[in-house]
Amino acid sequence: MHPIVRTARITGLLYLGIVFTGIGFYFLLLPELFAADKPGLTMANLTQHEGLARAIVAVELLMVIVQTLTAVWFYLLFRPATPSAAAGIAAFGLVNAVVALVSAGLLATALQISLDPFGDATFTAHTLYLISDNIWDVGALFFGLWLIPMGWCVLRSGWMPAALGWILVAGGVGYILSAFVRYLLPDADLVAEALAYPATVGEFWMVGYLLIHGVRRRALGQVSVSPAAPAPTTA
Repeated sequence: MHPIVRTARITGLLYLGIVFTGIGFYFLLLPELFAADKPGLTMANLTQHEGLARAIVAVELLMVIVQTLTAVWFYLLFRPATPSAAAGIAAFGLVNAVVALVSAGLLATALQISLDPFGDATFTAHTLYLISDNIWDVGALFFGLWLIPMGWCVLRSGWMPAALGWILVAGGVGYILSAFVRYLLPDADLVAEALAYPATVGEFWMVGYLLIHGVRRRALGQVSVSPAAPAPTTA
């Protein structure tokens, strides 16, 4: 297997890990514990479902690992063709990992307070969950920012369909706008969600392309994989 294809498929597997951990955390596990407007219910869920609360923290920590590795592997993949944009993917992707790490720390603290309460434990634990939830909302800025250089790498390298590159760029811009819409227009949740749809399409397409194709075959002979001498951009 060509080294670029191998790197692409490893990147795709890691990116798929982000998808699975993100879905598991944000859509399947977290709603079972966190009741946004009911602190007492959140506290009761924490005390009654300690195992689930620990699983949520563990999944988020796993998300930190796969996000970090994905950022690094995207850099390794695109560095020979577009080193500056590849570095942008890595930098913004690592910020995403920090967002998840901070959130995991907050949820772990909430669990600790629920098991060994002091002061107004119900209020404190619920507040920590609220902070975690808002960290993910504002983190949409960097979820969007890492898609923009990713799309640019696709466009400049020519290793994948140009349409994928444009969708990633549009999705990144949409993600960034959605972060502002959530706070400037609090009643426009549907608009914020709609702005994120292109990003979802682009990310699933990218995962699928990396896993199935890696890169276009015609690109394999055009770009050097030597780290010491990055090849020029291909069209």
